[in-house]
Amino acid sequence: MTSSAPLPMAAAASDAAPDAADSSEGNGRKRPKPGERKVQILQALATMLEQPGAERITTAALAAKLDVSEAALYRHFASKAQMFEGLIEFIEHTVFGLINQLGDREPDAVLRSRKLVSLLLQFGEKNPGMARVMVGDALVFENERLQQRMNLFFDKIESALRQNLREAAVLVGTSTPTVDAQADASVITAFCVGRLQRFARSGFKRLPSESLEHSLALLLPEGRL
Repeated sequence: MTSSAPLPMAAAASDAAPDAADSSEGNGRKRPKPGERKVQILQALATMLEQPGAERITTAALAAKLDVSEAALYRHFASKAQMFEGLIEFIEHTVFGLINQLGDREPDAVLRSRKLVSLLLQFGEKNPGMARVMVGDALVFENERLQQRMNLFFDKIESALRQNLREAAVLVGTSTPTVDAQADASVITAFCVGRLQRFARSGFKRLPSESLEHSLALLLPEGRL
């Protein structure tokens, strides 16, 4: 199972048709179609976020990286917030798609929870720029709704863990399965957020997967429930 993938060029390319402004450049080079340019913008933004200690990214800097004008960016995104929303949509689609696969493929609820934690942290590790978005470091001074959306993302992660752990608790006859699962899911989600924050704030030196098996043995030991 892979935990990361390139930004979905085909999906983005389907949402717009070429316009005259993007059909060709002054020097005769053919410009990318609008959908392709949207993906290039998001890829450039993600790449810039991968620079350790990167400051707030401006549209001017992003345009310079792509060698286009700021006006060209705004032909594809109404605002910088919308660009970040594109990255968040990619995070949500990829991570929750993998979690759904786990639900279909892993019958053991505790092992399913372990794999969920692993795939989440591996996704952040393989996509450092996305990790900065996930923990909010890249969203400081940006539109508040972006941070709220990432908060909701981790709420959904916690909910998936809670559902798994309640299932495991019920199977072994725990007297308070709902309460126990809720407490455990909260701790495990906080662990995931902490690992991703440490990764981002260490300049991507402290990997989220560091000693992960040992940590999972503490958080989700076999036979604990």
